Amino acid sequence: MAARQEHAVGVLSLGAHVPETVVTNEMIADWTSVRVEWIARATGILERRYAPRGQSTSSLAEPAAKEALAGASGPVDALVFATATPDQFTPPTATALQHLLGLSGSAAFDVNAACGGFVYGLALAHGLILSVSGIANVLVVGADQYSKVVNRADRTTAPIFGDGAGAVMLGEVPEGFGIKAVSLAAYGEHQDEVGIFAGGTREPLTPESVGGQRATVHMNGRVVRRLFIEKVSALTRQVADEAGWTLGDVDRFVFHQGNPVMLREVADALGVEAARVGETASVLGNTGCASVPLTLHHLHRVDPLRRGERLIVAGAGAGLTAGAVALVWW
Repeated sequence: MAARQEHAVGVLSLGAHVPETVVTNEMIADWTSVRVEWIARATGILERRYAPRGQSTSSLAEPAAKEALAGASGPVDALVFATATPDQFTPPTATALQHLLGLSGSAAFDVNAACGGFVYGLALAHGLILSVSGIANVLVVGADQYSKVVNRADRTTAPIFGDGAGAVMLGEVPEGFGIKAVSLAAYGEHQDEVGIFAGGTREPLTPESVGGQRATVHMNGRVVRRLFIEKVSALTRQVADEAGWTLGDVDRFVFHQGNPVMLREVADALGVEAARVGETASVLGNTGCASVPLTLHHLHRVDPLRRGERLIVAGAGAGLTAGAVALVWW
């Protein structure tokens, strides 16, 4: 298809959804045999949400997607679904959500860049709108259900993860607004530091491995924490520079919500005030691909984003994937 002339692309609307069931630190402490005080001190997380055992990731995402659709006009030309906990290996979870939303005929595909997936999804959606004739509005969804892939007895991962979904509609905005710069990277030498390693072609599931450590989330916490701070800080600086901004020009930062302690450390590494960094991890935990849109939605609800505000969204996840996007709010 022919490429078309570049124009401004930005966020038109937001949506969010989290499950009703609250999982407290007292519950996590009981499962992992660690002290409640240790969980709060080490992570900054006070509670998280778990979806019902029988709920699919596509159905968890449906309310968030519908809210984003309701806030924007025009047809949906493509659906980009960022998740590391899909409904199944194949077909893509995006097609299940597309069917739930009644969007048959639009492009629909999954992005698996782990917790960096939503930022990758934004970048892909931006590129689709700029380069593909017939694509003007893209629904970008991030959703994960780590409650179904975490070992609840593992003190390293059980306190961290929760479930949730968020969505944005991306489309044309007036010149001067929208996405100003994108930076994506991956560091495959760190691919074994965090992930779910059994179940694919490298390590097929066996009767012995089902339910074992290799079939649930494994994380080298200290290394992942160091890499997150290092890579997210570097890409945040890079994307600000590409947008022609200093970090002081940025009104708000929305980072992947690894945990509140890590968010404070990223802010310190960048030399920015904690008040400019959005935070939902204390009450939602690490919601994977949902964490950035959930936090955007939360910020807009409690202190509405104003037209012309400068934002940087950034994240990193297993792989190691990392990305950052600079945008002016419309």
